[in-house]
Amino acid sequence: MFDWLFSLPTALADEVAPAAEGAAEAGGLAATLQMFLPMILIVVVFYFLLIRPQRKKDKKVKDMLSNLKVGDRITTIGGIYGTIRALREDTITLAVGKDNVEMMFARWAIRGVEEVSIENEGELLN
Repeated sequence: MFDWLFSLPTALADEVAPAAEGAAEAGGLAATLQMFLPMILIVVVFYFLLIRPQRKKDKKVKDMLSNLKVGDRITTIGGIYGTIRALREDTITLAVGKDNVEMMFARWAIRGVEEVSIENEGELLN
């Protein structure tokens, strides 16, 4: 299936190298390219399938954490839902439950911001 890809370094070496003088050197260049081309392709595939999507996800989480504000309804990594009461540099104070019990969490422990508005919260609790 990818035979054309592996014959590419040989074809390139044949066109680049002079016919009479560098025949031995062109064979060495083709062998070197054939050896490194699969490794280069693997690195490129890993970049586009693993590294790039993870960087996008990390940037999205960083933006979400920096845009938190008082009154946002959030979920922690432990599954606790609450409303932000106070923000500090590294910590967040949440009001949790019907009695608005205040709990303090690290900012990195926030999983996501919920799209539920405060009006809907009262209807859900009653």
